[in-house]
Amino acid sequence: MEIACLDLEGVLVPEIWIAFADATGIPELRATTRDIPDYDQLMRQRLALLDQHGLGLREIQDVIATLAPLPGAAEFLHWLRERFQVLILSDTFYEFAQPLMRQLGFPALLCHRLEVDAGGRVVGYRLRQSNPKRQAVLALQTLYYRTIAAGDSYNDTTMLAQADAGILFQAPANVVAEFPQFPAVATYDELKRAFIAASQRELAL
Repeated sequence: MEIACLDLEGVLVPEIWIAFADATGIPELRATTRDIPDYDQLMRQRLALLDQHGLGLREIQDVIATLAPLPGAAEFLHWLRERFQVLILSDTFYEFAQPLMRQLGFPALLCHRLEVDAGGRVVGYRLRQSNPKRQAVLALQTLYYRTIAAGDSYNDTTMLAQADAGILFQAPANVVAEFPQFPAVATYDELKRAFIAASQRELAL
């Protein structure tokens, strides 16, 4: 049995923090795991900026409510779910993901939790576990699933390496250059073909 593991932001939906940076006019919030490999460093930077500007969970959720999946993402996910079991492995937070998951038909999602005080201030975060994407793939492999994974950022590369096959999707040039062992594709049609090529089954578009 094969299972497809997908990153969320940058693969199926827009980067939430980039959208929030654009909405608030705070360019430093545009940094993502495409830029900063150390997730803890990235989140500490984000939380400090939220504090500095007096922004909390409500303001972020208001921006998320305006977002939609990337063009073609819902159709691609439907195509994929007809051919594979699908699991979304993300470093986003359940407090962010609900509106976007609804638009994607609520695929299975593993991600993290925010710590929010009574006033709505984001005071911290709780990772599901250390190196969660890789660990999820490893756990699936212990259940004898053959895994094919796709992502776009530094924080996806351990998942791609652990998977039986890994694919970079719309990854920035720096990530593609540093991880040439993974095929890099730029469109959902190319991503479909990459999943077909990685599968051990006879599949069609």
